[in-house]
Amino acid sequence: MSKDSKAVKLHRLLKGKYEIKLKTEVTKELLPLLYTPGVAEACLVIKDLPEEVYNLTGKSNTVAVITDGTAVLGLGDIGPQAGLPVMEGKAILFKALGDVDAIPILLDTKDTDEIVKTIINIAPTFGGINLEDISAPRCFEIERRLKEALDIPIFHDDQHGTAIITSAAVLNILRLTNKKKDNFKIVINGAGAAGIAISKLLLELGFGDQILVDRKGILHPDNSLNEAKLEISKLTNPRNIKGTLADAIEGADLFIGVSVAGALSKEHASLMADKSAVLAMANPIPEIMPDVAKEAGVYIIGTGRSDFPNQINNLSVFPGIFRAALDVKATEINNQMMVAAAKALADSIPSDELNPENIVPSAFDLDAHANLIEAVKDAAIKSGVARI
Repeated sequence: MSKDSKAVKLHRLLKGKYEIKLKTEVTKELLPLLYTPGVAEACLVIKDLPEEVYNLTGKSNTVAVITDGTAVLGLGDIGPQAGLPVMEGKAILFKALGDVDAIPILLDTKDTDEIVKTIINIAPTFGGINLEDISAPRCFEIERRLKEALDIPIFHDDQHGTAIITSAAVLNILRLTNKKKDNFKIVINGAGAAGIAISKLLLELGFGDQILVDRKGILHPDNSLNEAKLEISKLTNPRNIKGTLADAIEGADLFIGVSVAGALSKEHASLMADKSAVLAMANPIPEIMPDVAKEAGVYIIGTGRSDFPNQINNLSVFPGIFRAALDVKATEINNQMMVAAAKALADSIPSDELNPENIVPSAFDLDAHANLIEAVKDAAIKSGVARI
């Protein structure tokens, strides 16, 4: 890292990546309507009809991007202030790709109860809450408790955004290889927030043959596991395998890495099935480099990086899924909406354009964003969580 890098120089020049702009001029004639005395009339309408807050204020298009700074990118627990450049980055992407107004909120506490209470108390301002860069397993409890307490969408992007774009890639891997779900063997290396969320969404999509691996080995109910890992261990590993990644990887059709650089060796990759696929998403250095994976016989390789084909990036997900949820005033983002998002992204690549180096749409593919938005809105309405 350099204090004189291009990125640091740009941040120093901008002094923040967004600014607040007015939707109307503030004139002498409009001031009595925008503020006192006229604003009191809008206040009283909301007092009598609380749902009118969505029509008379910016709540209907405003999302909080909230972090405690404990799991920022690949940097770990660097604190909330050091995470602010990332939260600002998320905010501008919300605007650029979903026309959603996002406000970074930094919480200077790691206490789960305090975090939950604080978010509940500030929630009336927002139409949705995007949790970001909060370490596991605390993130699971925080999200669960907020969903129970609030009637607006709560979305932990590190979990569900990653799960949706990964699942879209998996659906297209299946299309490209002509393999079948019921005997498609998946190994997920990394059983934190992203790994567990990916596993759950793939289960929802019908991929039952999964093995999850963490630093201690294959997840198994007999092991000493935290609550989240124990739960997912009971839903996966249908052949009851024990051991390490080496024991899990033999004959696997797909390796999904949400772990650390170099976790998948060339030797282990060579043990995978014919027409195997690897989604190595550790950043900035993946679990296996694409050229090494190809040498090992891997057919399809994706990473989290933009300088290789098949970037698996949740930028393709969060702006559109919040746009859709806000448009229909959804009370939550549920499994049906996430499944619809994954299928819409996968289907955004026509069959004649699908190839080993093109299994997911670009994060800047506006048609893919539009497809996701419409599919998610429809799923929200059909699943009964829309308020329109």
